Amino acid sequence: MTTSAGWYLRRLSRMGPREVGGRASDAVRRRRWRSARPVFPSVTGARFTAVLPAGTIAAVEPEAAKRLVAEADRLMEGHAEYFGVPRHDLADPDWWYDPKTGRRAPWGYAFDVPYRNEDAVGDIKQIWELSRHQYLTVLAAAYAVTGEERYAERVAEHLRSWWAANPPLRGVHWISGIELGIRLLSWVWIRRLLGGWTGVTGLFEDNPVALNQIWHHQRWLSAFPSRGSSANNHVIAEAAGQFAAACAFGWFPASARWRAEALRSLERHLRGNTFPSGLNRELATEYHGLVLELGLAAVAEADAAGVPVPTSVRLVLLRMTDALAAVVDNRLRPPRQGDADDGHGLVVDGAGTDRWASLLATGGAVFGRLAWWPEVTATDVRTPLLAAFIRPYAKDGTPAVTRPARRPNHFADAGMTILRGPEEIWCRCDGGPHGFLSIAAHAHADALSVEVRHDGVDVLADPGTFCYHGQPEWRQYFRSTLGHNTLELDGADQSVSGGPFLWTRHARTRVLAADTSDKGVTRWSAEHDGYRRSVHRRRVELTGTSQELRIVDEVRGPRRAVRLAFHLGPAIAAELVGDWAMLTWTRDGEDRFAVLDLPGQLRWQAHRGESDPPLGWYSPGFGRKEPTTTLVGTGFADGTEGFTTVLRFRD
Repeated sequence: MTTSAGWYLRRLSRMGPREVGGRASDAVRRRRWRSARPVFPSVTGARFTAVLPAGTIAAVEPEAAKRLVAEADRLMEGHAEYFGVPRHDLADPDWWYDPKTGRRAPWGYAFDVPYRNEDAVGDIKQIWELSRHQYLTVLAAAYAVTGEERYAERVAEHLRSWWAANPPLRGVHWISGIELGIRLLSWVWIRRLLGGWTGVTGLFEDNPVALNQIWHHQRWLSAFPSRGSSANNHVIAEAAGQFAAACAFGWFPASARWRAEALRSLERHLRGNTFPSGLNRELATEYHGLVLELGLAAVAEADAAGVPVPTSVRLVLLRMTDALAAVVDNRLRPPRQGDADDGHGLVVDGAGTDRWASLLATGGAVFGRLAWWPEVTATDVRTPLLAAFIRPYAKDGTPAVTRPARRPNHFADAGMTILRGPEEIWCRCDGGPHGFLSIAAHAHADALSVEVRHDGVDVLADPGTFCYHGQPEWRQYFRSTLGHNTLELDGADQSVSGGPFLWTRHARTRVLAADTSDKGVTRWSAEHDGYRRSVHRRRVELTGTSQELRIVDEVRGPRRAVRLAFHLGPAIAAELVGDWAMLTWTRDGEDRFAVLDLPGQLRWQAHRGESDPPLGWYSPGFGRKEPTTTLVGTGFADGTEGFTTVLRFRD
């Protein structure tokens, strides 16, 4: 799929004058760099000093080490899976190959590569993911834990292969700043984790090729930061990677300047990307996790290098950690809100490690867990590694800050409300802004949607994301209004899409009431103006004593066609009879039941695994989807009565 002239016009319309000027300067610089040959500075006496403190590896729990080594051994055999596509070529990978389409990205000047065109390049996510080198941090961590040199030797072999195949500014891996930033962070940790290997200095600081790559990565990031309407999680990854490298690899004349620039950018954009409540402004939970991981990794490098960090950086990360602890369900699963692409900041753990438990464990070690935090019993490798460097919050000189005395369930600035009931009932209500910045790149048209779980099982599910590029009909479905547990009018989305990462008109949502103080009955109501001439208002009430969730939808305005959708989780079996559905599932060997009473004014139909058009799907992770049941009621709203849905859980 090529990018049309219309898209460029729509994208330009979402930029301010400063951003337009900055992008014009970037374009001039790209043309100049095509022929310019920068003078790589002479480097002498480079030494890596940010080594693992004594006892760090001994703090890794045996269970976490076992998972890590099992994952490393799979990688050594050449096996991995990215975004639902298995790979068996990791013993000697082709860095430009996309196993999903079988295509290979073209060679040439980096900024000439049409990376958005899957027909010419392949699936860019598949190509880029391997070159984040996060599988190499896993191998390096396996070396640190076991001392087996075969892991270190494979890492060295692959780094040398990558550096030879990807000279500066040539090819697909020099296009996107987030990729360069995460790759730099991986290289810092690879160098650190291989610290006990005799060949490590010959691989890094005594290797002119490595020095050239590290210098060019930082030069690129300094020249081409994400700007304006694109200054979301990408700019934080760029700043974190640049800062980490300038601290750990501070061997170049420009290192001090790069470090200062990156820290200023990191501080500014961490604040800008985070609500005062601690939730991420993109309102996409996986990006909350990515930004938190990147921020913690950056602070670890600062403390390792003795570089002072503004107080606001640690405070933002503290608030983000408390917010994460607040919104997870009883199984430590956070909301499935907005886009999700399985992106991580630092990977040193094996398959089966709980990402969110790991973040909470790190937060507990660094900031101290509060009494209301959920218990974390899972183990991971990353927490002891980061905690070995980051000064504990109470000892880092940061002024005392008031943290929530009780678990917050309403985040007014983010428009997120969590209703909780007995028997581990968890319900997320969405009354927040339509994404972040003028393009709201990772937002979905999901205003007033609900997400309901019972003991961690998706009952009314957010279907997820599935894809970004190359499959426009699927991208559209998974971020559409019909693709969420909310109400659609006249077959249109609440917000207007201008492209796969661009919204040209944003629905405005207003929370009218949120009462989560009563343990017996919790309530929420909100409305949005996404449909011109009409207002959709929704009320949700959770009664704990009867384990009953009541949803009332009202449409104020002229008579309009309605579709009301409820997406069931993949574990839920449904029997639909008229406007009544019996839901069944199994949890820990026990049968569970619920009854869904649907609005009788609408005609109800069950959909499952349909492709033309897409309907009835659930994406457990990026690049993966599986059939699930979606109940859709069709009819008309004339403003005279509401649509009432009641979900009753049964023992």
